[in-house]
Amino acid sequence: MSNRRKFLKDIAAVGASAFAAQALMSCCDTSDKEKARIAAAADEANWLVPKNEGLKITGTFLDEISHDIPHQNWGMKEWDQDFQHMKAIGIDTVIMIRSGYRKFITYNSPYLLKKGCYKPSQDLLEMFLTLADKYNMKFYFGLYDSGRYWDTGDLSWEIEDNKYVIDEVWQNYGSKHKSFQGWYISGEISRQTKGAIEAFHAMGKQCKDVSGGLPTFISPWIDGKKAVMASGSALTKEQVVSVQEHEREWGEIFDGIHDVVDACAFQDGQIDYDELDAFFEVNKRLADKYGMQCWTNAESFDRDMPIKFFPIKFDKLRLKLEAAKRAGYDKAITFEFSHFMSPQSAYLQAGHLYDRYKEYFGIK
Repeated sequence: MSNRRKFLKDIAAVGASAFAAQALMSCCDTSDKEKARIAAAADEANWLVPKNEGLKITGTFLDEISHDIPHQNWGMKEWDQDFQHMKAIGIDTVIMIRSGYRKFITYNSPYLLKKGCYKPSQDLLEMFLTLADKYNMKFYFGLYDSGRYWDTGDLSWEIEDNKYVIDEVWQNYGSKHKSFQGWYISGEISRQTKGAIEAFHAMGKQCKDVSGGLPTFISPWIDGKKAVMASGSALTKEQVVSVQEHEREWGEIFDGIHDVVDACAFQDGQIDYDELDAFFEVNKRLADKYGMQCWTNAESFDRDMPIKFFPIKFDKLRLKLEAAKRAGYDKAITFEFSHFMSPQSAYLQAGHLYDRYKEYFGIK
């Protein structure tokens, strides 16, 4: 009973504080600066949880070759502005999620053009590297995705194409840009994916060999209740992996790839919010065991809605970042800033998420 009285008293105090601030602004002849200060105090009074308890997002994917979110059709002007927004909240790493998907590609690849891919109107790879150079960010190159893995469930298809992509990209771009600091092996897998260990190892080894040992990372998904096909109508499924199965199966994968894959950023959106701590603890323990960095891919889009995909509710993102910090994760990246967090996103909600994120972390 005493706890309930304290809760009601605290809520009343919050309400009174906000009301007083509103009344002060309306009845007094205050300056714009003073009004802003009063408004900020009112916003602070409305916060019910401790701030700055999560792991800050310091990396983002760049998704311009996608199949399930809309293109924003930005050029250099818009992308330059977006890099400024990223920099303002502490993002120091950008990852081109894939250099091509099926026939659409990001740069003028001699190899992929011969295979029937479409010539892009802009060299997105050069543009992203130039902007990463300008804003002193690390750039990770995402490998080519032929789509055959999604059709067959066999990741080994991706090895052959990427043999050529890795070599030509390093020769024509990587060695010329200071920001080119790593590789993203772009096959999004979960457990028991056919050919995963062999494919990750082959592609990771080639990336390292050609670039003098630059780091590589992967971003797989956890086979939880929300791991459903984006094209379907269901939001959840019945058959899910247990924490124990997840640890055993990913232990086998890490054992086979840890010498050529430096970090793993599990996607965090396929499990429920009250499962985060259990799975995150396992992920960190596995990464530590195999000498890998443990990152989180903090999804900034919402998997809980029937309309796919909108910017996530701030509290959902907050819960995930707080769990990552409790687990001792090394870095948080997101999929992905430009659509779901940017003030200039096509989604109006994204700019509001950006503002709430800044408030929570005390970023001016």
